[in-house]
This record gives sequence, structure tokens and C-alpha cells, in this order.
Amino acid sequence: MRVAQGFIANGASAADTIARAQTALHERGMRWTPQRRTLVDVLMTSDGHVTGAELVERCRLVDPDTTPSTVYRTLDALEEIGLLRHSFGVDGREEFHVLPASEHGHLTCEACGSTWQIEVAEARALTKALARTRGFRVNVSHLSIVGRCATCAAV
Repeated sequence: MRVAQGFIANGASAADTIARAQTALHERGMRWTPQRRTLVDVLMTSDGHVTGAELVERCRLVDPDTTPSTVYRTLDALEEIGLLRHSFGVDGREEFHVLPASEHGHLTCEACGSTWQIEVAEARALTKALARTRGFRVNVSHLSIVGRCATCAAV
């Protein structure tokens, strides 16, 4: 099995990650079912951003009995323990970040659809200004800014 670098945190093995997920689900009163194991396996072979619908499709290729409700409930629990994060794309779709190496937001060009990551350091001036002027603490992983890239703005 090819394991996505990000999903296995802090040098843990695939088995450690599976055990961590299983324990976390049990602690939340959730059973460790074949469908949940399939989701964890699919996440371990995923890189970057993926929507819940894409995860449901990938899981159904492995186990046709996988239900969307099981996938979404499990994703919520996995996010609580830090194995993944979610944000919202420019179109409003929820996207899951398979344990990104670092917290980041997104820039999206409304003209060409290109996207780029905004690293925490790059967003620091904005987040500090919001904290200073409004007392608001920004969760950069949920930050999405829509505008026009340099190429599209020049047209």
C-alpha cells in the first residue's frame, strides 16, 4: 500500500495510524467497521485535498456497501484527533486535507480557477491585523481568498 506522507504523522507507521484511528473512534462510541477501515485505508493512499464525495466514491470502489453518512461521521472524528483537516473551496464544497505538513489557507483565481496555498507566515500580517483590530483569531486552515491571479488581472 502506498501511504500518503501527510496522513501518517510524527514518523508513525501505517499500523500506528490505523490503531490511533480505531482507538479514537472507540473513545467516541463508534464501532471499528469494515467501512471505517476502508476510509482510513483510502485516506492513507490520498494526497492533498479531497472532497467528501470523492472519498465516498473511492471507498465504494473498495467496498460498495460504504454509506456517505458513515464516511462523513468518521471524517469528523478523524479531524477531532488531528488526522485530517477540512476547509471550504471557493465553490463552497467541503475539502479534506489529508494531514497537511503545515496549516495553510488558499488563494483561488475566480477567472482561471487556479489555486495556491497561503502558508501561516504569509498570512501573518492579515491574521495579526484582525487579532489587533477585532480581537479575532483566524484559523488559517479555513482561510480562502478569492480574487484574480497576476496573469488574469493583466488581461
